[in-house]
Amino acid sequence: MPHIIIEYTANIEIDARIPELMRVVNDVLIGHANAFPIGGIRTRALRLEHYRMADGAEDDAFIHVTFRIKAGRPKAVTGPICAEMFGAMRAHLADVFARRYLGLTLELVEFDTHGFHVENNVHARFARIVEPQ
Repeated sequence: MPHIIIEYTANIEIDARIPELMRVVNDVLIGHANAFPIGGIRTRALRLEHYRMADGAEDDAFIHVTFRIKAGRPKAVTGPICAEMFGAMRAHLADVFARRYLGLTLELVEFDTHGFHVENNVHARFARIVEPQ
């Protein structure tokens, strides 16, 4: 954990440079590996073919990012990380905001671990043991 789900309207895919946006979000979380272990980060992007924004009169677009984590981390930890993530996304999309209509949202979802099951051996790859030389 965490899981990042980027939903975006098909009309923004090229302008938003979605693969780079995914990297931007991951880089923020990697910078906070003490709160979110790197091996647990999972980011995916879902292109929305069918959508409607506002009155539908313009070529409006939106990107909604859901940041899903297990409940239990203090708001003093998650709040600044969310703000940093949103700032990084906003910076990545600054040129898009200058050229066209775009709605950008970030939602933190904390879920109860009751019924949650996971097996992940990727963490071992990031458990760097420094041996004396």
